[in-house]
Amino acid sequence: MVNKMMHCESPGHAAKVAVVIPCYKVKNHIGDVIEAIPSCVEKIYAVDDCCPDGSGLFIQKTIDDHRVVVLFNEVNQGVGGAVMTGYQQALVDEMTVVVKVDGDGQMDPTLIHDFIGPILRGEADYTKGNRFYDLEQIHQMPKIRLFGNAVLSLMTKISSGYWDLFDPTNGYTAIHTSVLRRLPLAKISKRYFFESDILFRLNTIRAQVIDIPMDAKYGDEESQLKVGKIVGEFLKKNIKNTIKRIFYNYYLRDMSIASIELVLGIILLLFGIFYGAFNWYHYASISSLTPTGTVMLSVLPIVLGVQFMLSFLAYDIANVPKRCLSKKSSI
Repeated sequence: MVNKMMHCESPGHAAKVAVVIPCYKVKNHIGDVIEAIPSCVEKIYAVDDCCPDGSGLFIQKTIDDHRVVVLFNEVNQGVGGAVMTGYQQALVDEMTVVVKVDGDGQMDPTLIHDFIGPILRGEADYTKGNRFYDLEQIHQMPKIRLFGNAVLSLMTKISSGYWDLFDPTNGYTAIHTSVLRRLPLAKISKRYFFESDILFRLNTIRAQVIDIPMDAKYGDEESQLKVGKIVGEFLKKNIKNTIKRIFYNYYLRDMSIASIELVLGIILLLFGIFYGAFNWYHYASISSLTPTGTVMLSVLPIVLGVQFMLSFLAYDIANVPKRCLSKKSSI
């Protein structure tokens, strides 16, 4: 257990730490979650996302903690929208770091110091949980979630550019407010895609993000996230973010040899495929063997195209942001 009297300090001054808790059908767990939040946290923003169970009023009536501020969304915006409401209030209150914890009891609030520590030390701008570090613990995760998270992780690696991260749907996060101010909060996805979308947004400003190991925890709570139903939606949105990220980072804001490799790779690959398919159809329709030279003229561009694209991929993997923006802002 973390000492609840622990202090949160950043270089030169005491840090003001806030916690955002989206509240939607969490009345059975929210009391225990808030009680476990360490005393170094100055503000706790409980966001009632138009909850049909009246979570916000329940918190106001039953929880006696001066740190708790209940915020109400008049219209249900989804977990992402609830988090953005809390983020905006944290910016108004001039917090230093904002942690996001779910209200269903799946996330251990005593781990907060693990998430804010790297940010306060200037080692990261954003931290997120990863339930896949301990191979002995992940057996607790339902198999469908395990498979779904692996698929979503691959998609998010490609779309966000953070190739060293895993477990993208893990909502246990922390962010420095100097970085939060640079994000277009109104544009971030308001539903379950928001964790992946915020990673994409963080990459476009070159923020440093690291994973924090944590155990998978499942009790009697019911997750609102159904992996099987959102894979298709996530695929579509990740493809869109991938295209936007590559355009922003490799053509709009900067250009490098990788920018050229990607264009050449796509052109050569498409030429080889279409040229080969056209000639295969042509010679098949006249019942004739395709000449060796024609085959080679199809294969060679495909091979070169794949090599150029692999070279671009290697460059992109090595180009993960490694400089902390919040550390610069505090100098």
